Amino acid sequence: MKLSVRLVALAAVLVTAACAPQTSGTSSPGQDEKSGTLRVWLFQEVNNEPKERLVDSVVAEFEKTHEDTDVTVEYIPVETRAQRIRAAFNDPRSAPDLVEYGNTDTAGYVKDGGLADVSEEFAAWDEAEDTDPTARQSVTVDGRVYGVPYFVGVRALYYRTDVFEELGLEVPRTQAELISTAKRIRAARPELYGIAVGGAYTYGAMPFLWAHGGELATGKGGSYASAIDRAEAHRGIEAYTSLFGDDNCPAAKCAGMGGNDTVTAFASGKAAMAIGGDFSRAAVEAGEVRGAYAVVPLPGVERGSIAPAFAGGNNLGVLKSTSHRTLAVDLMKRLASKETQGRLFDAMGFLPTFSDVRREVAAQEPFVKPFVETLAAGTRFVPASPAWARIDSSQVLPTMFQEIVSGRKEVDAAAEDAARKMNEAFGSAG
Repeated sequence: MKLSVRLVALAAVLVTAACAPQTSGTSSPGQDEKSGTLRVWLFQEVNNEPKERLVDSVVAEFEKTHEDTDVTVEYIPVETRAQRIRAAFNDPRSAPDLVEYGNTDTAGYVKDGGLADVSEEFAAWDEAEDTDPTARQSVTVDGRVYGVPYFVGVRALYYRTDVFEELGLEVPRTQAELISTAKRIRAARPELYGIAVGGAYTYGAMPFLWAHGGELATGKGGSYASAIDRAEAHRGIEAYTSLFGDDNCPAAKCAGMGGNDTVTAFASGKAAMAIGGDFSRAAVEAGEVRGAYAVVPLPGVERGSIAPAFAGGNNLGVLKSTSHRTLAVDLMKRLASKETQGRLFDAMGFLPTFSDVRREVAAQEPFVKPFVETLAAGTRFVPASPAWARIDSSQVLPTMFQEIVSGRKEVDAAAEDAARKMNEAFGSAG
């Protein structure tokens, strides 16, 4: 008899648990058993119940197909994922067979030797051909594929329709218009930020850098060099940091703000605009501006253009240590299939990674349209290097922005220091 799917919500304190082996059977890695217990780790969401119901249904169908196979699903906190997953890499007895992971973690996990190369299975999957290029890039390292994209998230421009109507403003169509509009709002309504920005909001700043022709880094195949100190990047940095000041978002208050802080400022009615994700909708709908806002793609430099957005999101990957590779790959594809991603959007609002499925959900839900347009215009990703985790956790880019907006350094000097730190990280990553 099959066991029921066990859904385990982990406790917040995981340091001890991360190091404790969890028995998954006596099978040795390298085997490919076609029955037994398959262990899955997925991320725990703020409201996890809809995700659990969907996963339950997929697992039930999977178990019907595979006799004498049971699946246990464990939901782990996103904040402590790195410790838990890396501990599993080092101790196969505690490791799941299949894991959800953040798409910026791919290169680091590959370097750690934890993820299985599924290039052949991905190429043979008929649905894979409709995966958008950036999502495909997020599971690719040195030309090899280490998982499947699960969902994608991008950011666009939220704005207060009531404030724009009151002040007779047009929706900005260029970044120059965005900056001038923000400052006009602040002058007319000094109790508001024209647009809420944050010195620690890396993914809100990147579209300014990319729209001006800048790059985070150049290179490929694991060998990268920072490009943050080049002229094109400087122009984007200058555009973004020009929004910090008493004429829009005072540096004393905004330099330390991150993405959640800027969305909270908008949702609470303290800002007329903000750069938020499709995943920010629930927070905005729960705030003071419910019913009085709209969303458009963040404009680029040229009128009518869309600034390249960072393509965030999560992937699913099979661990190299699994003794159930065939089963794990099958369940991975089922959880990330077109049908399941469509249902995941309905349940959680997560955007599908398949271009055709995204078009379908956009036709059903008008709110999604600006985010789908942003994706269609072309998104960007961080360097596919294990060094990115160090660069990100060391706050290299937020430090650069904060040094500039505080007046401690000019753009050239701050960018040069950031480039040096990035290159040190790239060098140490081999």
